[in-house]
Amino acid sequence: MTTGTSTLPLPAWDDSVVVVEPPGSEPGAWSGAPSSIVADGHVYLAYRLRLPIGAGRGIANVVARSADGVTFTVLAEINKDTFGAESLERPAIVRTPEGRWRLYVSAATPGTKHWRVDLLEADTPEGLATATPRTVLAGDEARGVKDPVLHHDEHGWHLWASVHPLESWDDADRMTTEYFTSPDGVLWTWRRTALAGRSGEWDARGVRVSSVVVDGDEVQAAYDGRATAGENWEERTGAARGVRLPDGSFGPLTAADRPPLGSPHAPGGLRYLSLVTMPDGSGRMYYEATRADGAHDLRSERA
Repeated sequence: MTTGTSTLPLPAWDDSVVVVEPPGSEPGAWSGAPSSIVADGHVYLAYRLRLPIGAGRGIANVVARSADGVTFTVLAEINKDTFGAESLERPAIVRTPEGRWRLYVSAATPGTKHWRVDLLEADTPEGLATATPRTVLAGDEARGVKDPVLHHDEHGWHLWASVHPLESWDDADRMTTEYFTSPDGVLWTWRRTALAGRSGEWDARGVRVSSVVVDGDEVQAAYDGRATAGENWEERTGAARGVRLPDGSFGPLTAADRPPLGSPHAPGGLRYLSLVTMPDGSGRMYYEATRADGAHDLRSERA
């Protein structure tokens, strides 16, 4: 894969503030995996709460609202039992052109390393808490699918998801980002691999797109990457870019030639970057990062 340029803003850390504290103070206790949008003059943030392995793992997805992008009020909390899941990972919050609210939820199949994506839909954000889930990206015996990122435009619905191979238990942490399209955001068609790890680079073991910004026929993306299996859960953040193809879909992404960013606290995880344009036109970013005690908190800063 060749390298390219990117002007995507990435975290500076020093100006960040904690938006959501983790549900514990030990490694494996996380708040984060955020997805953010602006609607009706407010920021809506969806995120995951997690406890360590053996204590519950990904216990819930939360939807919250803020007028300033920093102080949030919880509107809905959806427990992993709603999906019969062993764990939940990154949700994606979406407002449809018709004004409906959707939450795409990453759910783990108990006793396996398989993941799928389920959809909740309601008239209001609060209604997501009692909506009935339906599976929209099932994966299969060979692949788990999770952590969707969505975009809608005049060409339809676009989705980038993290896909994990399941042939080997020890290699199930490997990941590529696959690209799908849909006419309605429910029935998806796989189109191509959008981004893959690069041999010998910081993202060699796997890559996961976490946010996309579309400007005309160009798309810029933030993505998580890791070089080894030992860096699982402590990925760092990089940038990539791509262009729209004549059929309206987006082509493969090209990783930018810039170093990844991580937390200043060991082991340095900084991941799931989500970018949003505020009502006043300014930018804001949300991300999950390792703090001094090894837990992860959900942070925000201006972009």
